[in-house]
Amino acid sequence: MRCPFCGNEETQVKDSRPSEDSAAIRRRRFCPGCDQRFTTFERVQLREMTVVKAGNRRQPFDRDKLIRSMQVALRKRPVEIEDIERAANKIVRYLESQGEAEVSSETIGEQVMKALIELDVVGYIRFASVYKDFRKPEDFKAFLDELNSLEIKTGSAKKKAS
Repeated sequence: MRCPFCGNEETQVKDSRPSEDSAAIRRRRFCPGCDQRFTTFERVQLREMTVVKAGNRRQPFDRDKLIRSMQVALRKRPVEIEDIERAANKIVRYLESQGEAEVSSETIGEQVMKALIELDVVGYIRFASVYKDFRKPEDFKAFLDELNSLEIKTGSAKKKAS
């Protein structure tokens, strides 16, 4: 593993342990070249996935991009990074379990929406406003009317019992 500080290719692993959700191995490393310490994460990747975007464009799936989009939606909200990581791991496992080499951006967006409504309703609304491409106040109103038909409890939404 190359040192992110000096570029030395000879770094030493000082400690390894599973992450909280056991989806990755957390390794604490030391660089003998510059005496800096840093952390790396090792994850299982079952297959290379390609995202099929609008206009049939394709790009490699990027887990970090998934996390960044969730972090943007949840900026300044009371959600821990560990919760975002767990949600991203769940989404990635779901996508990999589908067995497809190509996954549509719509499928990813829907999975992110499901995860966000469980984490934070405001983050869910923020993400939806971009994902569903709201252009005028009526778009928000229709979406909020739909959301209001759900019972919101402690960060998660559940259908009201009739």
